[in-house]
Amino acid sequence: MANRAHQNPNQNPKKLFPLLSLLIFASIFLLLSISNKTSFSSSSSLSHPTFFKPNDRSDPVISHPWPCNYSDGKWIYSSNFRFNDRYGSTCKEIFKGWSCLLNNKSNAEEIPKWRWKPGTCHLHPFDPLKFLHTYRDTNIGFVGDSLNRNMFVSLFCTLKRVSREVKKWRPVGADRGFTFLQYNLTIAYHRTNLLARYGRWSANANGGTLEALGYKEGYRVDVDVPEVTWAKASNFHDILIFNTGHWWWAPSKFDPVKSPMLFFEKDQPIIPPISPDVGLDKVLKHTIHFVEKTARPGAIKFFRTQSPRHFEGGDWDQGGSCQRLQPLLSEQVEELFSLKNNGTNVETRVVNQHLYEALKGSHFHVLDITHMSEFRADAHPSTAGGKKHDDCMHWCLPGITDTWNDLFVTLLNFIKGKK
Repeated sequence: MANRAHQNPNQNPKKLFPLLSLLIFASIFLLLSISNKTSFSSSSSLSHPTFFKPNDRSDPVISHPWPCNYSDGKWIYSSNFRFNDRYGSTCKEIFKGWSCLLNNKSNAEEIPKWRWKPGTCHLHPFDPLKFLHTYRDTNIGFVGDSLNRNMFVSLFCTLKRVSREVKKWRPVGADRGFTFLQYNLTIAYHRTNLLARYGRWSANANGGTLEALGYKEGYRVDVDVPEVTWAKASNFHDILIFNTGHWWWAPSKFDPVKSPMLFFEKDQPIIPPISPDVGLDKVLKHTIHFVEKTARPGAIKFFRTQSPRHFEGGDWDQGGSCQRLQPLLSEQVEELFSLKNNGTNVETRVVNQHLYEALKGSHFHVLDITHMSEFRADAHPSTAGGKKHDDCMHWCLPGITDTWNDLFVTLLNFIKGKK
């Protein structure tokens, strides 16, 4: 009996075949279902950002179906980097305060030798010649403050290294612009500090709503009116890169007592008066709506996240400096930028929170450069910037904004289905 019981499972294998087939089919179906759920969604879904909050950072991060999460990674030193691999210090468009090599910053040659390595993939330097060929007959506009000019100059200098037939030409409202004639590719920078129109405001002798509240002077900010410098940019450019943030928490520009920001909507003051952070929310809302309404068909729209400052020991007007010669460690990044510490440079993640919220449901893509840049306390002009104080806000060129452009081109190619 024992022997027959042991041999029974193998006596009629034909009876087991349907059961095994069913198990195999079910396993394959389960694997395919999991694969479909984890695969990247179609390009049409790229327009709608989703959000998650990782455990190791106090600010939310936007998740996109890119090939990988480019915002998390580490900087790796590459000793074989040469300036001519990207562009040299001789590019005339480099603002003199950002040319750290010519200004004899001690680590200027070391700054571009650090390469950003995302955790699960590679971010390669983009090929400027291939970019010119791929995006011929295209208009690219940078809209924002001087940090977007920093990025614009980086892109221009990289492209000019391989194509010198360039004509200075500015679209309406642009601060500066160039056309690469052989490719009919135009890139331009539209300067705007707040995105919204603003200007000096003084009390009217005949009185008014704000005057009745005791306001005598300040800055009028029309939250629903784009600044004239870029008002026509959205229906001219095929690709747009926006930024804002640094001017919103600038008491040296908008003193909350002596020259406060006074917000207007539909040509009327907003009563009761609102704080700058609420004003920023309104400006972002109106800007996104305006761009989506006026953009060219098929236009690709990016909003770049906040570029971090690296003042230590005080703010720029309080003796703050950025004397580091190496990228920060992860724990140092959290010490400087964690919201719970409320440090000198906390505006970085605060601005991003407003930005993430405003972009929900929009057709903007997010160019997330914040976390990778938080490490690079070594890459600012510092005392070599030529100012009376350390420049711990802008970036040396060549430098980190080259990496921003590597990311920009990588995401742009992915959106366009280019390889």
